Amino acid sequence: MNLGQVDLALRAGAASTILLLGWLLLQRRRDLGLPGVLFPPLALCVASFVVGNTPLTELRPTGLAGSIAHALSGLTVVFLWWFCLSCFDRRFRLRGPVLAVGLLWAMVAALDRGLLGAGFAELGLSRGLVVLGFGIVAHLVWRLLSERADDLIQRRHDARIMVAILLGGMLFVDLSADALFGFAWRPMAFAMAQNAMMLGFGLWLAGTLLDVRSDLLTFGAGERARSSVPAPTQGVPRDDAPYRRLLALMEMDRVFLDPDLTFAAFVARMGAPERAVRTLINHDLGHDHFRTFLNHYRVAEARRRLADPNCDDKLVAVAMDSGFASLASFNRAFRQIEGCAPSAYRAAARQNGAAGR
Repeated sequence: MNLGQVDLALRAGAASTILLLGWLLLQRRRDLGLPGVLFPPLALCVASFVVGNTPLTELRPTGLAGSIAHALSGLTVVFLWWFCLSCFDRRFRLRGPVLAVGLLWAMVAALDRGLLGAGFAELGLSRGLVVLGFGIVAHLVWRLLSERADDLIQRRHDARIMVAILLGGMLFVDLSADALFGFAWRPMAFAMAQNAMMLGFGLWLAGTLLDVRSDLLTFGAGERARSSVPAPTQGVPRDDAPYRRLLALMEMDRVFLDPDLTFAAFVARMGAPERAVRTLINHDLGHDHFRTFLNHYRVAEARRRLADPNCDDKLVAVAMDSGFASLASFNRAFRQIEGCAPSAYRAAARQNGAAGR
């Protein structure tokens, strides 16, 4: 078997595996949430990249199929970025700067591939995509690592470094090769290594999906996200020493009022192993992130202040006095937990209080 045949087998295997996974996850998209919605288009993009990723022109798809594959392959980085963010943060939504940058990438990629006119393909827009790509990789790695310390789901906490190194490294090498050697540089060994990595990723994910769960792509957070978060005291034995210490810190010392409180500092005050504290807050209390754990106490404090008829503090003062670092984070957390804006909650509480008198 020559290199051309090995190359063809790698690309066919990788594309088939990824597309099959995309179809399987498409069937479970309602259970899997946003990761399940984002993976099928990602699968199409990855498969399109793989089938055209060869220096042997005679083995590349041609005609309409080749044009479609070429267009879709240009969106691989964006969907891979969005997919990873959705897996590691169940609160992630396609909006704001992340959506804007993705749409910008899609527009530039479409122009660079001549989809909106052959003249645009000669402007060298690929250089801009490389710069944008480095920014996307840097953002992904930063998000994975910066939130690792406060991630209370052990498997997701442990996976952050591996994904940052392997996925971030692969994208960085690919973008660096484009920047240093040009976009036409695609030696057989380099292309085959990329295709083999795609096949390996597909086989790993396929093996994982043999026992698919609805919370698979959020590392166990999905089921909790769909159910109400249990109260801090629910289901935890009162004679449990770590729990009693946690209760003292939160309800007596009120450490949540410190906007700069970190998980490491909290563990130190608990006087217990980090893994034990993570398990207590995640498995027993139902919070997947240290920030969400703190925010439930902070929002409860804000509710008390907002409902107090004698408290006429501005919302920013209520936010700061409740432990939030900014008004924006306060509004976001309050809406997520209460389902309404703080101002609306205050107005309703005042109206109910007046009606009860």
